[in-house]
Amino acid sequence: MDDMLRRNRMVTRASHRLTLLTLCLVVMIAQIDTFIVNLGARAIGEHFDASMGELQWIVDSYNLVYAVSLLTGGMLADIHGRRRILLVGGLIFTAASLVCAAAPTAPVLILGRALTGAGGALMIPASLAIIRVVWDQPGERARALGVWAACNGVAMALGPSLGGLLLPWFGWRSIFLVVVPFAVLALILAGYAIPESSDPRPRPANAAAQLFGALALGSLTYAAISAHSSPHAMIAALMIAMLSAALFVAIERKRGAEALLSPDILAVPEFRGAMAATLGMTFGGYGMVFVLALAWQASGRLDAAASAAALLPMSLVFILVAPFSGALSERLGIRVATSGGVTLMGIGLLLIGAGGLQRNIAPAEFGLAITGLGLGLGSGPLSAMAVGHVAAARAGMAAALINVARISGATIGVAVLGACYSAAGGGTQGLLLSMMIGSLVQFSGAAIAWMMTQREGVRPI
Repeated sequence: MDDMLRRNRMVTRASHRLTLLTLCLVVMIAQIDTFIVNLGARAIGEHFDASMGELQWIVDSYNLVYAVSLLTGGMLADIHGRRRILLVGGLIFTAASLVCAAAPTAPVLILGRALTGAGGALMIPASLAIIRVVWDQPGERARALGVWAACNGVAMALGPSLGGLLLPWFGWRSIFLVVVPFAVLALILAGYAIPESSDPRPRPANAAAQLFGALALGSLTYAAISAHSSPHAMIAALMIAMLSAALFVAIERKRGAEALLSPDILAVPEFRGAMAATLGMTFGGYGMVFVLALAWQASGRLDAAASAAALLPMSLVFILVAPFSGALSERLGIRVATSGGVTLMGIGLLLIGAGGLQRNIAPAEFGLAITGLGLGLGSGPLSAMAVGHVAAARAGMAAALINVARISGATIGVAVLGACYSAAGGGTQGLLLSMMIGSLVQFSGAAIAWMMTQREGVRPI
């Protein structure tokens, strides 16, 4: 009997490792595609003789459609099956990548990027929800999420490097083709390695709530995209976002238990804390990367390539720390791991603000390493805290919501910290002000997560 139990455990572990490998492939191809396309913008512009507006939309159409589709992707995963929706998203993503690689015109390329964003919005929430269902023990789930989160850092570091190798030798179309073999491999593995799961209870589609939720997220993302080029469009988009959000809330309140955002999810204090901390984390993190690279290049301190290299300490430390974040959160408690991680990021931003434009950038590099340490310590446990405290039947929607917090924080952070940098006249003062604002938001998110998390950490479910 003991031998049989031991064999069963070994088979389960092997199955779980293959499942995690598949989910890591999914998140890596989506994130590499996001980071790699920025390097190809110049070559694409020269090939199509594209306007600056077309180039901006080649980059931003992914983020816009991704944001708009997140809530729908999470709901579809819960209702129709997480593996099924992940496979559909992967097929869309792969086909869209081929469209991008073969695009005869800039508008077709923009369409391909938009479809890629739709595929990503189906894949990412489904992959996070699958982790919630497959790893039913909190400790094992936290370790799996640490590895899953580390793949974001790998993609962040690998994307620009891969683009730098491909572009001179194979041209800009290769940056879209490179993810296709890995996407096909992920699809094949998903069919064998991922068990199907869904919410057994019937749930209405709630089309009106989906429409206004998508409109609110899309308008917010568009406001950030247009912040630097068209302030009037930004203001109009923000007004639409606020109105759509108000209508969304009004519709949701009337539907009670059948709401798209179930009260069962939003009533959990740990989930709300994870949302707040995630928003603060990406607000400061993405905003910092945008402003620091801009400050280095505007001051003549570093060029674009050197700026990318100088940002590596954050990615490398993140990659090293994130796989162990689950074990660390078990030892320290998820409260310390999540709030402490985001607090470390805030300290890192203060160091970057103080030393980013000094003659010796070593203090800024140290700040980047501290930021990467906080990101690696907190990102996996934050996802674990978000999905681990909700019912498995709602895992897809919980995963979608934590991604809404992530992309909303990133979008608002780039816009707000960029505006703070410009308002202060750029340079040392602009960098310091923007980093102080970013760290303040991160400290606030960490404090909210601390207050809303039980002292004993994640409860067994």
